[in-house]
Amino acid sequence: MSDHDLRTAVERELDWDPSINATGIGVAVNDGVVMLSGHVASYPEKREAERIAARVRGVRAVAGELDVRVAELRQRTDEDIARAAAETLAWNTLVPQDKIKIWVDNGRVTLEGKVDWQYQRAAAEAAVRVLTGVSDVNNHIFVTPSANRELVSAEIESALLRNAAVDAQRIRVETAGDRVMLRGKVASAA
Repeated sequence: MSDHDLRTAVERELDWDPSINATGIGVAVNDGVVMLSGHVASYPEKREAERIAARVRGVRAVAGELDVRVAELRQRTDEDIARAAAETLAWNTLVPQDKIKIWVDNGRVTLEGKVDWQYQRAAAEAAVRVLTGVSDVNNHIFVTPSANRELVSAEIESALLRNAAVDAQRIRVETAGDRVMLRGKVASAA
């Protein structure tokens, strides 16, 4: 597909999707790399525009240079955004309490801290991303699992034994540092 055809396809996909307003979005394509420029009304809309462009067949990469221009009546002070973010994280049962710090600068929210699981990191970002007035989210939360290697190995072996489609007797579970390796022979790739 030529860059011109790819640009047309991305523009049509952006126009077709009702979750965003594509009137302020410009599209440029160079060798399969899509550059989105212009402005949108919210950070979730920016992220969605990037996802929409990426799902078009032939797109190799997306560079999202979209500015978030929050409508005047939806603008909030950094203090309001910080307070809302703190309350949102406190109410979210997927996010561990007192492990994440929040900074807000001109609508840009920065999250820092350490959590045990990736889903907790993702939940924190998802919770603040949709807050009114947020123009960007920097997620600097580190996932530092606190798992016992022997316990993890035993749990994986137990899960393999419970699975009727797997011949668990032919699979060894090994741990090395923060990695788990499965070794052995199986009947098929499935």
